[in-house]
Parts: sequence; C-alpha cells; structure tokens
Amino acid sequence: MSKLRYLAALTLTLPAPAARAQNIAPVAQAALPVAQPAAFEAHVRYLADDRLRGRLPGTPGYQLAVDYVTAQLRQNGVLPAGEQGGYTQKVRLRRAFVEPGAVLSFQPASGAAQPLAYGPAATLYPNPAQPDVRLDSAPLVFAGYGISAPELKYDDYAGLDARGKVVVVTRQPLRQFGDNERQYFSDLRTVLETAGRHGAVGVLLAAARPDAHLADFPKGVVSALGPDGQVAVSRSYAPGPVQLVGLVSAATLQQLFGGAAADTARTLAALRSGKTASQALPGRFSAQYRSRYQDIESYNVVGKITGSDPILKNEYVVHSAHLDHLGVGAPINGDSIYNGAHDNATGVASVLEISKLYASLKQKPRRSVLFVLMTGEEMGLLGSAYFAKLPTVPKTALVADINTDMPTIIAPLLGVVPLGADHSSLLKEVRTAADYLRLTVEPDPEPAQNRFIRSDQYSFVVQGVPALHIKYGNRTADGRNNLSETVQKWRAATYHKPQDNVEGGTFDWDAGAQYARLNFLIGYQVAQAARRPSWNKGDFFGARFGR
Repeated sequence: MSKLRYLAALTLTLPAPAARAQNIAPVAQAALPVAQPAAFEAHVRYLADDRLRGRLPGTPGYQLAVDYVTAQLRQNGVLPAGEQGGYTQKVRLRRAFVEPGAVLSFQPASGAAQPLAYGPAATLYPNPAQPDVRLDSAPLVFAGYGISAPELKYDDYAGLDARGKVVVVTRQPLRQFGDNERQYFSDLRTVLETAGRHGAVGVLLAAARPDAHLADFPKGVVSALGPDGQVAVSRSYAPGPVQLVGLVSAATLQQLFGGAAADTARTLAALRSGKTASQALPGRFSAQYRSRYQDIESYNVVGKITGSDPILKNEYVVHSAHLDHLGVGAPINGDSIYNGAHDNATGVASVLEISKLYASLKQKPRRSVLFVLMTGEEMGLLGSAYFAKLPTVPKTALVADINTDMPTIIAPLLGVVPLGADHSSLLKEVRTAADYLRLTVEPDPEPAQNRFIRSDQYSFVVQGVPALHIKYGNRTADGRNNLSETVQKWRAATYHKPQDNVEGGTFDWDAGAQYARLNFLIGYQVAQAARRPSWNKGDFFGARFGR
C-alpha cells in the first residue's frame, strides 16, 4: 500500500468523536488544555538561550538547565525521585583519549613485522577501564559482521575459535535480516559484547568504504562510571576480555588477509550474498597504547507523581527526554553556540508540560509516573543507559518508557510515527491516544536512519522495558503528505548546527503542545491499566531483552 493510501485509510477509519471519547478517561480529557503552546515556547526559549552555552554536560550552562527543570518540576507539584531525597541522580562521565605514541604492527605469516601507521592505516578507541593496553602477537580471525544469531540461522562465529584472538569484522552495511535485526546487530556495543562472549581480546572494525578517513575518528569516547568507579555503561566498551577496539582502513584489511584461504573480494562478496565467510587469518597483531581520562560530574533529573493504587503505585511509567546538547564548537556562519532548540529543548519542554498535566489530575493514575531528564545523550545515550541500568527506583518496577527526542515541530502535528511501539502492547495505547486527538499513526518514513536505536528509549529496551519514541508523521494539511521531505531539508540546514536556535528557527508551538498531550495520553493509559505492557510474542527485542 502506498503511503498516501495508507494515510487515507487511517483517516477514514478514525472513530467518531463519541467513540473516541469513550476510550479516554474523562479526568484525562479534562486535563488536556493544561498543556499550552505559550508555556512550551517559554521552556524552549530558556533552554536554548545563549546563556546556557549549548548545555554541554559538566559545564555551568548544563547546570543552569538542571536548575531550571528542577524548579519547573517542583513548581508543577512533582515530587523529587532522585538520590538522597533530591531531584538529581549523579552521573560521572569519563571522556577517554588515546595518548600520542600508540604503536601498532602486523606480523604476516612470513617475513618481517610491518608497522601500521596510526591514523591512515589504523586507529584505536581509548579504553575507559584500562589505561595501559598491550597485545603481543595476538592471532587474528575474521568474523564477518561479528554476528552470532543461531536462532536466525546465521552465525559468524560458528566453527571459529576466537579465544585469546583479535577478531576482525567488516562494517559494510548488512543486507540480510529485517530492519530491527539490522539495527541491533550493527550496534557497536552488540559487536563488542558478542566478541567478548566468544573470548576475543580485541576487535578491529574494517572501514566500510575505501575512502574512509580514520585519522579524525575517534577523537574521544565517553562512558559513564558506576558508584564503584568502574565503567557502568558505554557504547564503545564492553566489560570482559576485549581490551582493544580499533578501526582499520580498507587497505589494511587487504594486508591482514595476506595469505588467507579466501581473499577480501571473495569473502565480502559471500557476506553480501547472505553467507557466512569467517576464517582464521595467518598473521598476528600487536599493539601498545595508553588512554588518558577526563572525568566530570553531570546529572539526570528525576521527578515523580505518586500513583493512587496501593499496590500499583510501586510500579512506574517513565516519560523521558535528554537535557544535554553539544555546547560550543566550530563556528558555522559566524555562530559557535550549538543551542539545541529542537534537539532537545523541545523534548524537555514536552516532558515538563506532561508533568503539569499529570499534576493537574484530580484523580492520579494507578501507577506512579517518573519524569526523567537525562544527560549525555549526545555522547552515546549515557544518561539514559545509566538510569535504565541503575534507576533511582527498583529496576523491576519500571514498566514502560515514553521518550521524546527532537519531535521536529516545524509544521502542524497531523500524523505520528511511534518508533518501537510495534514491538509491544504499547501500540494499542498509541492508537487510542492518536485517535482521540485525530492524528494518523504512520510507518517510519526513514527506516534507514535506524532512529529506534539512536535515542534514549533504546537504553530502556536493552534493560527489558518496553519503550517508544513518538516522531513526526508524513501527513500535511495540503494533502501532499510529504512532511518527511521538508524535514530532511530542514535537518540538513540545522541538525547539530548552531542554526538550531529559536531566533532563526522554525517552530509550530501548537504542535509542541499537542505532542505533550499525545505522550501524556499514552502514558496515562499505561499508568492506569490493570496489566503492565508486554512484548509481542516472537518479537526480536522482546526475545533478546524481555524479562
């Protein structure tokens, strides 16, 4: 079915007003006018003001943002749910860098060892847990994409002994599996955890393109430390035997394959055809390098509305958004402050207005509700990963996360894409809320963007909590239903640039308030339901992470 026909079908099947109203509790309906465009705009204007200098974690500007949202939650009647009776949860962030002087070499099966030039030939991720790393003459194996999924009848590690060896994997795009599987298996954390389970001591990621420039990547990697001072969450490090993670150029990959049973052309062609092509490589790899650290303290902000049911009030529905942005960086058109008005002051504004909606209810929902504004999203979903793994409430009490990240309020809100909702029973609440607000529910117009795993809801998913992220739909008032094209042009000009600011930006504040109402109605239904959300039978993420 074409997107136009899909939207038309959804529009034609919207329930009549009376039927829609029956699906939403009157107390929730009555609260909706509390979320107002003017209040939404005021939040964004403050959070994206130049005074906050782009809200980089660890800076005074980020602390101003923490203070602002804390004051707003308190003013809205939201109780503290952070650490030690306050509104904050400390997150200690560690930025790690590879010190100059890293030495890498390749020992072919015969002949002298060959040095690998750091930058052009290979580069390394810093190790956030082990300052000094040394591998001497470690054997090499090639493990395709680094996937081990025998339940899907695909396993790059089948028959491959990776124990004590450096695993080489390609980062060429996956061509097999569905969108969900591709997103999960392409995630670097998944690749590293899989290699670690098979006993690897190192992972070398082969560049997907011959023209890839390794010298500028990675410049620094950020992780979050737990209360014990050890790495608690990271997108580029996995606790276990893997000590070294690096990238190698296409030319270096050819070098590592010297003397192998199958060359890179045959091997990569086999992978593209959907076949595994793992093999031992005859050479050995050596490396010696040192990482240095910069540790900073940052904060998640956590507030709570207590539920009304004596039993279910001990369970929690989470409304989340990331509070941080990129700070001050390279100037573009004379501006160097990356204000992050859309990304993600609008998401934070939505959560603040949602908290106001819940607080206004004369009868609170049965479950409790948490409002979590998180640090370190731009550094790798760190604040959300930390909270989802080490929450300020019992971990098993988290029942769902409704996340808001850059809702892109540049046009009237007529349709929505509920990223992740189709993995669980949450899709029912989305449809009910959208129907009530006369919004169409649409498929993702840009599945190749892998947006489901690129924002904070994914941190909850990997802890077994059903989660979703509402994004803009494609529906437009003129019937062209091409909003995604407009968004792509807008994103090219503003995303992660100083131009994402209020004064020069495009905003539909009514759409912002409507986003807040929609997410509130979704969360309210979950908080009021007799049963907590469940993963769909046979769902990929539910099978991997469900509890």
